[in-house]
Amino acid sequence: MADNTLILGLQWGDEGKGKIVDNLSKSTDIVCRFQGGHNAGHTIKVNGDKTVLHLIPSGILHKNTKCLIGNGVVLALDALHKEIEHLKAKQISFSNRFFVSSACTLILPSHITLDKVKDKKESIGTTGRGIGPAYEDKIGRRAIRFGDLGQPEILKKKIHTLVEYHNKILENLYNHDSHNADEVFNELMSYRELYEKYCIDSQEIIHEWVDNNLSILFEGAQGTLLDIDHGTYPYVTSSSTTAGGVSTGLGVGPKLIDKIIGITKAYTTRVGEGPFPTELFDESGAMLAKKGNEFGATTGRPRRCGWLDLVLLKKAIFINSVTDLCITKLDVLDEMKEINVCIDYENGTPIYQSFEGWLSKTEGITNFSELPEKAKIYIQFIEQFVKCEASIISTGPSRNQTILR
Repeated sequence: MADNTLILGLQWGDEGKGKIVDNLSKSTDIVCRFQGGHNAGHTIKVNGDKTVLHLIPSGILHKNTKCLIGNGVVLALDALHKEIEHLKAKQISFSNRFFVSSACTLILPSHITLDKVKDKKESIGTTGRGIGPAYEDKIGRRAIRFGDLGQPEILKKKIHTLVEYHNKILENLYNHDSHNADEVFNELMSYRELYEKYCIDSQEIIHEWVDNNLSILFEGAQGTLLDIDHGTYPYVTSSSTTAGGVSTGLGVGPKLIDKIIGITKAYTTRVGEGPFPTELFDESGAMLAKKGNEFGATTGRPRRCGWLDLVLLKKAIFINSVTDLCITKLDVLDEMKEINVCIDYENGTPIYQSFEGWLSKTEGITNFSELPEKAKIYIQFIEQFVKCEASIISTGPSRNQTILR
């Protein structure tokens, strides 16, 4: 039986999942997204050329790898169309290797409006892309699905019912302009070609792949600390970003997952509002932001930066039953004279373990033995504390700047 691997983030997202998925996709038959939407941003750098993916699985850059967007993803058709056209311009082929579940919930223009007006009042710090309201409608059993584009007359009735519901909220709760249901219908139908080319029964095709003994890589979006149940609620995303999300977001049981790779930066970042115990407001924080180029791949917002929190990391590893740890952006710490990690809390205040910085270049190193001794000590302390070995260490943004152990 082929090995199937789950890759997910262990922090508040932006851990570098895209690069790692891309790196492992070359030896994988299938890559599947199972949750989130175009609020995700996976950055891949190959031979100096940077590609940012928001919806399409990172395996798309490998011509022999097939990609699936699973039923747990909420889908913005305009964003999907734009991303496909961008990749086609780079000579990326989609023929018979890219598929979208018919059960994906669609994001409507009214979802985006609701997201923006609600966030102004609630200050959660969302991306404003309609993700949360779309998931609300999914749970409320009133969502429009990708497969509905195959039945235009029924779709039109569904859109009128849903947009009328949205308009009542916008007008009565937020004193905001309403949406025209016919215009929403026409906009969705303008992307009918996406339905005709890529819409499939995702469970059926996954069963076929499993029966044919093909290897599958499950690609998570966002991170564990943004999970709707296990994250820093209410400052979370609206989907299940943890290992359990694979089963609901693709229709596969946990027995089909052989390896779970959890990704963490060598420090911590967060975008948007919410608690961040180890956040830095000094020169060290500014250095991390500058050296790590810490700006959101989706929104461009500056990321908040701080020391690695091993208490939260250990919790995330437990929640996901992580078998292999991946540490990214080790090279960002190269110029730090002192590096701290949180090992406990006292009355909500982090207690730190301090390490001497290695003050030498790790960027591009591909062999663990070649790392500076102080960098090895730092990594080994992390492994011992969280009781999980780091089998992958990223030493730069490019595909080949990776240590595999």
